[in-house]
Amino acid sequence: MVDQNKIKEAIKLLLEGIGEDPFREGLLETPDRIARMYAEIFAGLDEDAKTHLEKTFTVEDRENQGIVLVRDITFYSMCEHHFMPFYGKAHIAYIPDGKVVGLSKLARTVEVFAKRPQIQEKMTGQIADAIMEYLNPKGVMIMLEAEHMCMTMRGIKKPGSNTVTTSMRGAFMNDTNLQNTFFHMLDR
Repeated sequence: MVDQNKIKEAIKLLLEGIGEDPFREGLLETPDRIARMYAEIFAGLDEDAKTHLEKTFTVEDRENQGIVLVRDITFYSMCEHHFMPFYGKAHIAYIPDGKVVGLSKLARTVEVFAKRPQIQEKMTGQIADAIMEYLNPKGVMIMLEAEHMCMTMRGIKKPGSNTVTTSMRGAFMNDTNLQNTFFHMLDR
């Protein structure tokens, strides 16, 4: 659980550390605003993906299940290395094995992991693992594409550069035809 009082105190110290006056009119309410913002953007620390993936629906024709793809799920996260935002799109594909989940629940699963101090590589695998654990599909493939502010506004300063990560489980692991189908579906 986010401790907003500790965040407020930390922000006051940060403001002092950069040479600002935390009691200046324009900054007076900043610690409170940041504390509320952090409670919102780190809400995933108190959530479990199971909450969103446990309600499933039975599909009658188990043998002829194709790929279910939800693409372009917008997410915002915070890099755990620099505490700067990274944001982009998540693409989730899975092959059901008799059970499907509401499509919005896949987007909610992305949110659970995005709303934590995070690295993109880990987040990609966490989403794949949660879907495998709670839906038990034949396979899952995840792709995240994101721009990292730690690369665009500091350090190397390369705006527009994107990082792409993938994670595969089950049937997608060794089947290049399934992998190619996933990429083809994204190109449409």
